[in-house]
Formats: sequence, structure tokens, C-alpha cells
Amino acid sequence: MNNIQSDSYIVYFNDSLTELANFVKQGNYSRAFILTDEHTTEHCLPIVKEYLDELDNFDLIEVNAGEESKTIDFCIGIWKTLIDFGADRKALMINLGGGVITDMGGFVASTYKRGIDFVQLPTTLLSQVDASVGGKTGVDMDAVKNIIGTFTQPKAVFMYGGFLQTLPPRQILSGLAEMLKHGLIVDKPYWDMLKISDLSLPADELVHRSVAIKNEVVIEDPHEKGIRKALNFGHTVGHAVETWSLMNDADPLSHGEAIAIGMICEAWLSNQKTGLPDSELLEITEVLIHLYPRYKVAESSFSTLLEHMQKDKKNQNGQINCTLLMHIGQYSIDNICTEDELCDSLRYYANL
Repeated sequence: MNNIQSDSYIVYFNDSLTELANFVKQGNYSRAFILTDEHTTEHCLPIVKEYLDELDNFDLIEVNAGEESKTIDFCIGIWKTLIDFGADRKALMINLGGGVITDMGGFVASTYKRGIDFVQLPTTLLSQVDASVGGKTGVDMDAVKNIIGTFTQPKAVFMYGGFLQTLPPRQILSGLAEMLKHGLIVDKPYWDMLKISDLSLPADELVHRSVAIKNEVVIEDPHEKGIRKALNFGHTVGHAVETWSLMNDADPLSHGEAIAIGMICEAWLSNQKTGLPDSELLEITEVLIHLYPRYKVAESSFSTLLEHMQKDKKNQNGQINCTLLMHIGQYSIDNICTEDELCDSLRYYANL
């Protein structure tokens, strides 16, 4: 597979870990820091170290796994570690992990001493097809996802398919939601291909296509003023459900599980507001219900879910703003949805 040229960096697919080692050597960095969580330290770091062991001056920073770690408090801990190790402006941050690590590591690097270089080494399907590409960095605050952050591009992204073999099936499903979203918003043939593929471990070619789709969108609209808003399909309702689950469930929904719920709800809104045909609403609903476990969305939670939606960073003038579909493969941005409409969309999902 060909490497993908983004606006200011390359997404490496072929022999990517060798490319990582070459990148670090050629960068003349004063020091390299690898940010991990306990899972990637155990399962992925040994693979990476085989390629980086000959390099001097690299240090490990480990944080706890999970969305709960993606906060300013954890960033402060990382910043302090960088200070303690004497990291200067020629240091490099290597973010080895899933979306939490790539989002938070990118944010830490983009703000430390007004910015040091960082690269993304995504280890989950979700981070490979979504979080690691596009230059969004950020952390959560007060139960609002990604409310604090920057648009800062990495110096490179390195895709290593072998990491996916370390993942449990639930983590594969989480990333798959974003791949399905890519087809729904801009590429119906890709959606149709996904429907007939073995998705227990998506083929490298499917991952490559998802990365290419997101890259094309981001290049055209790096700061989310227009077409990049298409990537928000499913995320207004989905982020609210994800936050609710994180705050209330002993075993919270994964990001992708929550976004699958959001896509069903927002497909229903699309049917009501932007002309998505009944047949396509049914198709989207059946595919997602078949793939993802059912989740109880109780009427008693609606008011809290609406509160979370009201805090969404995509809103305009205090109104809840959604990306919807006109057809599979054709999106519509900046659709204001009322609280009644959003509640009805939740009821649609709850009554399936």
C-alpha cells in the first residue's frame, strides 16, 4: 500500500517501524519521549523498542489507560515529567497508544514550551482510522469531550498493522464505527464494501481507505470550518451517550459503541430533516444493530443527555448542531436540532 501524503506530513504504511527509526535518527532530536499507557507498555512497546533500542536518549512516560485519564491533571503530570527530564524545544514526543494517548500526547507536545515535535504511533483501530490523523489534539473537562485542545499537525504518523492483533474484539468494533461513518458520509461504495467484508479484523486495504478518506477531508478543511464537519456525523448524540455511560456504568461504552448509537439516532434525524430515504435509514439501522450490542437508553436519562449535548463544542449560538445525511455517501452540515427532535431520535433507538 502507498504511503499517504497529508498537508504537512506523511502517513507511513509500508515498513512503518523502520521508517519511525529513520525519522528519529534524521531528526537530530535532543531527546525522545515515548508516551504510553499500561496496555501499550506491555503489548506494543517491546515491538517498538526493537527498532529504537540503538538510539540514545529516549525515555518512557506512562499514564493510566482509559478516557478518565484524558484530563488537564494528567497533562500537568506529563509536563512536569518533561521538565524534570530537562526536555528542551528540540525534544520529540512519540505517542504510542490509542485515541486517548494520541489526543493527549499531541496536546501536551503542542503546548510544552509553545510546541515540540510529536509523531503518532496509533495502536488501536480507532486511533489508526480517526484520532491519529488530522491534527486535532485535546483533553476532556467537566464531562465535556475534547473541549480543551489545539489544531496541531504531527510530524508523521506510523501505521503498524501488527498492533491490531493485540486487540480484543470489542476494541476492533470501536474503531469500526469510524470506518462505517466514513462510508456513510462520503463514500457509498466503501460502505457497501464494509457490509460484505470480514470485519473481525478489517483488512489493511480497508484501514488504508478510511485513513485516505479522513485525510482528504482534513486537507480541504484543516480547522473544521466546512467539509470537516462531516466527520461529526453520529458524534453529537454519540458523545453525550458516551459521557453518560462513563459517569454511570461500571463497564462504560467504548467510543465506537456510543458513536454507533449516535449514528442510528442521527440517521433518524436525517430521515426527518434532510431527506434520507426510509430504505436507507432502515439499512443503516440494521447494519449497526447487527454489529453492536444493544444499550438501554432510558427516558429518565434524556434530560442529562441533552445537557451534555448543549455543551458540545460544535454548537452554534446556543443551539445544538448536527451533521446529518441526505443519502448514504452524501452529508449535510450545520443542521440545528431541537430538544424534542433529539429526544425523539433517542426514542427511535430505544424502541428498536
